Amino acid sequence: MKKECIGSHVKMGDKKYPCSVSLAMDLVGGKWKAVLLYHLKSGGKRYSELRKELFSVTEMTLSLQLRQLEKDGLVSRQVFGNKPPVKVVYSLTDFGRTCIPLLEAITSWGNRIVEEQGEFVE
Repeated sequence: MKKECIGSHVKMGDKKYPCSVSLAMDLVGGKWKAVLLYHLKSGGKRYSELRKELFSVTEMTLSLQLRQLEKDGLVSRQVFGNKPPVKVVYSLTDFGRTCIPLLEAITSWGNRIVEEQGEFVE
């Protein structure tokens, strides 16, 4: 029997999931979480840098997704300074870095789809 099917469900913290795939998708699923993690895999970035790179995401969505990734332990938020304007840098945690192979596989698959069915635009 597969590991994800051993019990009736899996649990992380106070949340229950029907299987480990459901747990993983809760952490990185949705339109922007994996994209944010991908853009942070090369190093820490400020909110404004992420905003420029993810130009089609709304500020509210970006803020909410970063907060959720931080809450789930995938992203850390470092604040530098104590008087406005403060510098805030988001980066992957050790736990967040464990999903880099997943992000690279998704990137490779996406590139293949573009090469076969779409086009890269400069």
